[in-house]
Amino acid sequence: MLMRYFLSIIVGGATCLNLGIATVTAARTNPEISTIHLAQQPNCNDPQTQTAMNICAGLSYQQVDRKLNQVYRQLLPTLAASRRQKLITSQQIWIRFRDTSCAFERSQFEGGTIASMIYSNCLSELTQQRTKQLEGYLEEGR
Repeated sequence: MLMRYFLSIIVGGATCLNLGIATVTAARTNPEISTIHLAQQPNCNDPQTQTAMNICAGLSYQQVDRKLNQVYRQLLPTLAASRRQKLITSQQIWIRFRDTSCAFERSQFEGGTIASMIYSNCLSELTQQRTKQLEGYLEEGR
């Protein structure tokens, strides 16, 4: 898998972006997310190719992941220490669940050019759901 990752970078001739731990995790299984050359970034309002759709889906995931991390960082200091540790643990488990669940969803399209978009869209959907859940916890504390 690592060799396939490096090969996709070499073949794509793109520059990797370091966008945080969650993105790096996603990039290990979906290199297209982290191999976007800024000069070649597609118009995500109307992507015309599968590659453009894949890149746009990856960018969309990065955006919702940033929102999740923002809400998570807001919530942590509002919790008592025992609850804070439970949230940290549950978040780590949730990330593994999300990534594994989306890998399963992508596996139906393994080897196809759409697999990357399927994975990113799944990550986005589950991340948005988790963000809403964390926002609910944040609202309860106010």
